[in-house]
Amino acid sequence: MIHMAQQARIRLASTDLEKLEQMCKEIKMIGDKTGVRVRGPIPLPTKRLHVVTRKAPSGQGSHTFDKWEMRIHRRIIDIAADDRAMKQLMRLKIPDEVVIEVILQ
Repeated sequence: MIHMAQQARIRLASTDLEKLEQMCKEIKMIGDKTGVRVRGPIPLPTKRLHVVTRKAPSGQGSHTFDKWEMRIHRRIIDIAADDRAMKQLMRLKIPDEVVIEVILQ
């Protein structure tokens, strides 16, 4: 019977694309250093949250609106869950803007 190495799926989400890409690069470097197989980063569709607000706080004046948009960029990275690789992953400095979720499969 062949024993398959456990897979870890890392899901990253951020409003700051630059910091998200930097985290993906660091995870790939860990994979290269430890010699484990890394698949990704796979980009997922960007979530766009729209908020429309009224400029004038009272009901007076012309009806003018401000439109705001927040974009949430997402990536998925699959990595072989090797002990050394996982220890290094846990030591990574994660910026406040980046949300990271690790799922073992």
